[in-house]
Amino acid sequence: MMFYLNDCGIVCALGATRAAVRENLLERAASGVSMSDACSAGRPLPLGRVLAALPSVAHLAPPERSRNNALALAALAQIRPAVEAAIARYGADRVGVVVGTSTSGIAETEAALRRHEAGAGLPEDFHYGQQEMASPAGMLAAELGVSGPAYVHSSACASSAKAMASAARLIQMGLCDAVLTGGVDSLCGFTVAGFSALASVSAAPCNPLSANRDGINIGEGAALFLMSREPAAVALRGWGESSDGHHMSAPDPAGGGARLAIAQALARAGIAAAQVDYINLHGTATQQNDAMESRVVESMFGAAVALSSTKPLTGHALGAAAAIEAALCWLAMQDDNPEGRLPPHLWDGVADPALPQLNLALPGAALGRPLRWALSNSFAFGGSNAVLLLGRTA
Repeated sequence: MMFYLNDCGIVCALGATRAAVRENLLERAASGVSMSDACSAGRPLPLGRVLAALPSVAHLAPPERSRNNALALAALAQIRPAVEAAIARYGADRVGVVVGTSTSGIAETEAALRRHEAGAGLPEDFHYGQQEMASPAGMLAAELGVSGPAYVHSSACASSAKAMASAARLIQMGLCDAVLTGGVDSLCGFTVAGFSALASVSAAPCNPLSANRDGINIGEGAALFLMSREPAAVALRGWGESSDGHHMSAPDPAGGGARLAIAQALARAGIAAAQVDYINLHGTATQQNDAMESRVVESMFGAAVALSSTKPLTGHALGAAAAIEAALCWLAMQDDNPEGRLPPHLWDGVADPALPQLNLALPGAALGRPLRWALSNSFAFGGSNAVLLLGRTA
């Protein structure tokens, strides 16, 4: 069975429309990461912020009024006609919603507590339910009037990859004919402080695979797909999920779980590693992730496959990262990219001699033909690994 990705809406640091994201990704290779102390008062950090105005959430119930849900609505707006056409075709009870997130409305709680500590009390429109993890799926289902399965995955950086795999399973099991799936996450001080406490945040633009890499840049955004059995140019052809259980925040240095998830994705799609044209790395620019991932990729695919980390372009959007990166692959696989230009790898060019020397897709890199197979890795805290394999269908 094929799980077609019929349409895609994306908002991230690269832009608030699909056209803007595509231009900055494939035409300009322009990073959307910029310095800001919005989430770390008095300590500017590189953040992948969405700077565009977002849809109003005033019409939503108080528990659903969050920036996180505004980001989700911005992505939905880009594909809403296609989603509503699917609802009309299949019926509201045959359309599901499965998304990934990790922050939900924590930023709203932070703002409310700051006001309370200043003696002004909690805002009248504050509701503790704003930070419920299930909020994005419930809000999207209510917004669209669908009654199929609606739920959220929250497994750190693998959240939205697991959501997309779950969406495919809902269609495979016959529970849904179409699913709105992807991920959304919003910046907040809690996340920045938490990763800073782990010494994982870089004070400079992140530098994946470099000898000088020293941590992540955190970002935000949303990417939503309409997935169904109706033919489209790109489909989710395979996925793999594993849990290596090595450490709460460090990957298994041997990459056993990562290797298993990649192998599952290839097997499910029925292709060999040599057929993959491009790999979107998890590529966090931390010492341990890049070491593990580069060695796994080199051992499974060799050193010739084109690859990049797009986190220097968008920041690491945590629960939304996998969906955003799948959306970047989806954009590069469309008919309007016949020369197969690839998502670029931005770094300082200083190779780490301790790592395999891989084929980085530097700005301007192209296959010279359409991109047919793209693998996207997501390796999360707690050893939660998820890999998506997208393939062109024509």
